[in-house]
Amino acid sequence: MSGIWVWGVSAAVVFCVGLLVSALRSRFVYVTIRGRSMEPGYHDGDRVLVRRTAGLEVGQVIVLEAPIDGTWGKPPLSSGDRVEERVWIIKRVVALPGDPVPRQKIPALARAAESRVPAGSLVVLGDNPEASFDSRKFGYFPISRVLGVVIGHHRG
Repeated sequence: MSGIWVWGVSAAVVFCVGLLVSALRSRFVYVTIRGRSMEPGYHDGDRVLVRRTAGLEVGQVIVLEAPIDGTWGKPPLSSGDRVEERVWIIKRVVALPGDPVPRQKIPALARAAESRVPAGSLVVLGDNPEASFDSRKFGYFPISRVLGVVIGHHRG
């Protein structure tokens, strides 16, 4: 009887640990930074811990999917997709939907017809403008391409 009890407890512990790991992986992910767009704070090869979230605030550093040749070849990342199969960039949020369009900072938005950032869009900048592909060149980025907010940083 005690052997069955020990086996049952062991199986329950393994199951619970598996659930915990699965929950953490669906909420948090590590991403390696490629490029110099966020120097001096973040460098090529640094790793960041990202919390997947829908709530963004101006000033937060986020990881979002990079457009390839000015567009996204795949639909936005879903919960079952592998993070490693996408190209990610790290940027700082400058404006969210409903915020005034920052025309003075963003040449690509200087002639935008709207006075407010449209729903589903955001404005992002790299801290190192000489090495950053961001809203200065691309304009609005879709919120649907945001992986999450950087909550931890490890130097590469």
